[in-house]
Parts: sequence; C-alpha cells; structure tokens
Amino acid sequence: MEQRDIVIVGGGPAGLAAAISAFEQGTTNICVLERDVQLGGILNQCIHNGFGLHTFKEELTGPEYALRYVKRAQELGIECRMGTMVLDVSPDRVVTAVNERQGVFSIQAGSVVLAMGCRERPRGALNIPGFRPAGVYTAGTAQRLVNIEGQMPGREVVILGSGDIGLIMARRMTLEGAHVACVAELMPYSGGLKRNIVQCLDDYGIPLLLSHTVTRVEGKRRVEAVWVAQVDESLRPIPGTERRYPCDTLLLSVGLLPENELSRGAGVELSPITRGPVVDEHLQTSVAGVFACGNVLHVHDLVDYVSQEAAAAGASAARYVQGSDDAREADKDVARIPVVAQDGVRYTVPSSISPDLMDDKLTVRFRVGNVYKDRFVSVYLGEERVSHRKKRVLAPGEMEEVVLKRADLCSRPGIDRIVVKLEEE
Repeated sequence: MEQRDIVIVGGGPAGLAAAISAFEQGTTNICVLERDVQLGGILNQCIHNGFGLHTFKEELTGPEYALRYVKRAQELGIECRMGTMVLDVSPDRVVTAVNERQGVFSIQAGSVVLAMGCRERPRGALNIPGFRPAGVYTAGTAQRLVNIEGQMPGREVVILGSGDIGLIMARRMTLEGAHVACVAELMPYSGGLKRNIVQCLDDYGIPLLLSHTVTRVEGKRRVEAVWVAQVDESLRPIPGTERRYPCDTLLLSVGLLPENELSRGAGVELSPITRGPVVDEHLQTSVAGVFACGNVLHVHDLVDYVSQEAAAAGASAARYVQGSDDAREADKDVARIPVVAQDGVRYTVPSSISPDLMDDKLTVRFRVGNVYKDRFVSVYLGEERVSHRKKRVLAPGEMEEVVLKRADLCSRPGIDRIVVKLEEE
C-alpha cells in the first residue's frame, strides 16, 4: 500500500487550493486524485468572466482562474493523478481508487481533504409529468456541450430554475443564436446572484417568472413544448395560469447537491440542511484527520470563497499530519460550543467551535432562507449580543459571513452557544 501524508480527493479549485496551502505549510508528500483527464474542475467550462476579483484583484474567466492554481501546483511539484476515480475513503483514511494505468490501488493517508465538489439536481428529482424526450438537459450539461464540445443543445429554449448556471446559460444560449423564451423559478426569489440576473437576463430581455414552474413536457422523441404555471404559497400550480411555450430544449437549473457518497462511506456526519459534512473551526469532519472544503461542504456562490476555505482546510490537514496539538486535540473530547442558526439564517459553517483551538479570527459563513430587506445580522455569545450589522438586502443566492474573535469567546467562559440570526432592529 502506498503512503502519503495528505490525499486530496478532487482536482478542482478547492482541491488545488488545499494542496498548495498544505505544501506551503511544510507538508510536501501530497497526492491529488482527479477523475477528469485534466485539472481545474468545473471552471474549465465556465468561460464567462467574473472570477478572481477577491483572490487576484482582477477579473478572469473560469479557465484562467483555474490555470493560476494548476501552474502553481506544477511549480511546487505536487503529484496529481488525472483520470483517477476514488472508490472509497475508509474511517482510518485508506483511500481506494482506480485508473487505467494502475488498476485498483490504495493509499494510506495521514490526512484526507474531501474536495469533490457538487452535482446538479436531475430532472428525476422534480417529478415533472410527461415523457422522457430528448432535449431535456441540466444547465451544466448544456454548458459543457456549448463551451467544451462546441455543440448546440437546441434553438428554442425554456429554463427551469434561476440558479447561477441557468442564468449564465440563458445568456450563453442567446449569444450562440438560440431564443430563450423565459426562465421559470419555483420560489418567489431568484436562486442566483443579483449581478447574473442583471447581466444575463435583464440585458437580453429574457423574462424571469418568479413563483412559476414547469407542469408538463410535451413530446415523445424530442421536446415540442413545455407548460409553465404560476404556483401558490404552498408551491402548488394554480389552475388556469398555465401557458404553453413551444420549444425544443428544456434546461434544468434547480439546485446543486454536494457530492458526498465518499463522505458517507467514511462515516462522516452530514448536515441535513447543506447535505455537506458537519465541520469544526479547522474544517475537520466528525472523522479524525478527514477535512472538507468547497462545494462538497456547502454550495458557494463565488469561487474566490472556495479558494479561501480550501486554503484553510489544506493548512489544517498539514498541521494534523505534522502533529499539531490544536489539530490533534479535535480527536479528543474538548469543550465545543455549537453555532446555532436562527431567525432567517439557514445554516452556518462551521457548526461548532472550540475557543481554545481557533485562530485569533474565524470567518463563519452562512446563507439566509428568504429575501430580507433592511435587517441586522446579529451574533450572540450566549445571551450577550456582540455584533449587530445592518444589511440592506440579504438573499438566498448570496453567501454571507460574520467574523468571530477568539478574545471575545475566551473572555466569556461558560458560553453554551453562539447564535447567528437576523433581527429587524
């Protein structure tokens, strides 16, 4: 069996940032396992700009952003095995994988970083009545067809769901000569970034139909039309509001799911809300020595935040194999304070903190469950409010964050919980 200090599952932006960070932390015996034939992950097909504004202070396309990390990993000589599918990660950190060169092989890792990313929710999860004709794609599949394969999925398009990929593909399909009739969104708010609504829909006159859904797909061999209806407060179609849209293509942008089959196999505890691992302040999961970052942990809106988070996970994984007391203490029964999401906040990452083990400052990221205007993001340490910051608009499509200070926590012994919530005043 091979031996590596750190094995990173996934060679996308999260995996590469984690590998580079771990290497720079002093742990060089690293192996990145990537199932695709090239590094970079989903960014390779995201040829639009808007990446890197936080990380590099300039606007890059997805491939340009990924290439910066690929080149850095190559400069450091980090081992990356492409075309390699990881089959299993055991609780004692044995990683089993397969590729055409080695066949099935195993690596005993000192620590493991899970960076598998996420996948799109398929049509089968939506229960749309009708046949299963050609012309129904997830938005990401259509993006790959257009940007990588150079093929057009169709010419007359309806998009269900207003996630960022769907919004971006509305613009992309329009630029390639297709007609996008509408983007229908089940919820009363968009699931994507405000800038994408403006730049991808408003600028091209594509209507966004909030509180609408597709109720039926016509066509047996190929999509011929879809029916779109308004929904009520219970998200049920309202009779009499149906409208028929002739089309040959239906794109689905109805949510992303963290890719956590390997996490389950390793015995990692998963959050019922994010469907990603439950982690502590070091981004360590419930299994000692196994860390998680990026979209496999929770779905991000900006890749810059993925890179920041992954760098922290990589550094933590390196400290773990180096025998750092802080990293190893997480194996033991140390006092932990739960981070509780309340009153509009859906979840937080991390979900528990040990003040004695955290850095001087810790960024806690979260999402809200609805659109809120003129609300305060408040942080309570026990019953005491220590932060109260006003936000003009908070939306589910945009990630928010608060910063906790170690000094604040350590100066208040006996805190039973940390609460992040929204308040009106």
